Amino acid sequence: MSMVLLAIAVLLAVAMLGAAWITIRARRVATAMLAAGLVSLFASVMFLFWRLDVAMTEAAIGSGLTTFLFFFVLGRVRGGSDD
Repeated sequence: MSMVLLAIAVLLAVAMLGAAWITIRARRVATAMLAAGLVSLFASVMFLFWRLDVAMTEAAIGSGLTTFLFFFVLGRVRGGSDD
């Protein structure tokens, strides 16, 4: 592995840890959900260097669909609709 890829991987790992820390320490639920989506997005970028198929799946399901579902459910719970 080249030094550039190693440096980018370390930078992404530190960014993931920072976003995970924000997820844990956030006072608002929406902030925590966005930071959790950011962790997944950083993971998909990290996978881009080694496994493209895993990166595309992680980006689509992990950071995209999961974050959307979190906000959808949060809206339904806060809205109080009884379906």
